[in-house]
Amino acid sequence: MAHPSLSRLLSRDEFPAVASKDVYERRVEELQRRMLLVQQGLFHARRRAVIAIEGFDASGKGGAIRRISEAVDPRGLHVVPIGPPREDEQGRHWLWRFWRDLPAPGTITVFDRTWYGRVLVERVEKLAEKKAWRRAYREIVEFERTLVDDGVDVVKIFLAVSKREQLKRFEARLAGPYKLWKIGEPDVRARRHWDDYVEAVDEMFARTEAPRTRWHLVPADHKWYARAEVLRIVTATLARHGAWLEAKARHAAQARHLRKELRRLER
Repeated sequence: MAHPSLSRLLSRDEFPAVASKDVYERRVEELQRRMLLVQQGLFHARRRAVIAIEGFDASGKGGAIRRISEAVDPRGLHVVPIGPPREDEQGRHWLWRFWRDLPAPGTITVFDRTWYGRVLVERVEKLAEKKAWRRAYREIVEFERTLVDDGVDVVKIFLAVSKREQLKRFEARLAGPYKLWKIGEPDVRARRHWDDYVEAVDEMFARTEAPRTRWHLVPADHKWYARAEVLRIVTATLARHGAWLEAKARHAAQARHLRKELRRLER
């Protein structure tokens, strides 16, 4: 099946943008309404969903996740930031820490970075042996197949910024104290391996794309566009849960109307 291509996206001269702040805010407001319906539908049906957010450094993952989380009941959504394995996680199978944070019935888990670090940063920075990250493609596909076979919805999104835009955002983070915490030496060093990361992402798409766990590649040079597009992808992929709740509400409204008519006729 066809899969996204990061190298093809980055060859573009321009990335898509939103016409104005007003358009952006109205779009996000409507998508957040849909997101709330999705979350409430999942809760009432006791279903589970995983939203996996990947992307380059400074691609806007945090901002996109906030637009998802601020729309819903916080008791029904859990954000899991992923960094290097802690001491207690080392020595176990590398997927163990992701199994631990899978959603409970009726909830959503958003992974801020994911198990795909195995075939991205661990591959490029040589933190894992070649045979380990090559084997990881099969392990990831089997992991995600296990989830969807068990009824978990899986939404996978990759946020892509151009090398030029990433540099601008890095410089903005270095310019003031309030964003300095967002950048460190590993982020700067990773730019030396830009082409290696692009190659790794394209192979990741090719080897882990599946009909029920598709990849969604989001151009993210313009933050407003990227945030709205992430919300659109999530709500579209999980739309049936919101539709179920809306149908239930329509049924309840129809029942109230018929009950009222019945009582009127029986007077």
